[in-house]
Amino acid sequence: MGLKPTESAVKSSDQIEALKLVPVSRETEARFEAYTEHLIRWQKIKNLVGPKTLSEVWTRHIADSAQLARFIDQNTKYLVDLGSGAGFPGLVLACLFADRSGFEVHLVESNGRKAAFLREVSRALELPVYVHDERIEDALDALSFRIDVLTARALAPLSELVAMYGSLPQQPRKALFLKGQDIDSELTEAAKYWNIDYEIHPSLTNSEGRILVVHAVKPGA
Repeated sequence: MGLKPTESAVKSSDQIEALKLVPVSRETEARFEAYTEHLIRWQKIKNLVGPKTLSEVWTRHIADSAQLARFIDQNTKYLVDLGSGAGFPGLVLACLFADRSGFEVHLVESNGRKAAFLREVSRALELPVYVHDERIEDALDALSFRIDVLTARALAPLSELVAMYGSLPQQPRKALFLKGQDIDSELTEAAKYWNIDYEIHPSLTNSEGRILVVHAVKPGA
């Protein structure tokens, strides 16, 4: 759609910091700017994100989501984001990979007002996005055989996320879960029921944050 950042616009310190953490192209930056404009406008009438985080939307939400891009390879065609909320991380990743041929992002969000927001932004930015306004279980039933990468942020305890991943008849090549400082205790709990092949990476945006990359899950003994 030819979006370009406004040259005369003064970028906030939050935006500048976010783009240092996760550098992107000018075209992607323009998409992010349009996205945040929609978010701020909708936030006035719909509670899409925590009000206290809005002043740091670029670092707290945009960059935090965009950092997952380094774990998504060129062979990824179908990304499914569970409990998308206001689009983090799924809609941010759609902005990043909007020009990749054949790439699709499926956002699963049962909250009607949030799903409406996701659809509006996706249309306005012409993103390769499909919004599933239904329960996660129902969406996964329909999408399970075509998921390359599964993502989730601030959705559920790890034991529940792993169970969703492990119950799929054809497991995705990987899952990317943004977690906090309790990741070790969550892994201990999940390991009671599942054998998990995973890696842990530090967050670029939060010293206490972690990125869990799951490669395979099998039921425990």
